[in-house]
Amino acid sequence: MAITKEAVIQKIEVVGDYKHIQVATDTVIKEDGTEISRSRHRNTLAPCSSTFTKDADGTITWVHTDTDISAEATEVQAIANVAWTNTVKEAFKTNIEAQGVL
Repeated sequence: MAITKEAVIQKIEVVGDYKHIQVATDTVIKEDGTEISRSRHRNTLAPCSSTFTKDADGTITWVHTDTDISAEATEVQAIANVAWTNTVKEAFKTNIEAQGVL
């Protein structure tokens, strides 16, 4: 009796103005080649992450870091490399900063 576990990407979507990438991955468990279980995990990737610091005088400094996609599947990496142009990244960063700090 052999039990195997496999992750299978079922869907990759690029959505919105800032080209967020949504990935749906199924984890498939098989016993002797027959599927006995399947569960879905969804993950969303943004072009970058953003943090800020606020000085004593109230000046806000933003730091934007491009999303590290090196651990993603090659299909996801290829799509991100095409979708996340410098124009898209800059627009996303501008939008984040425009939302302000609460």
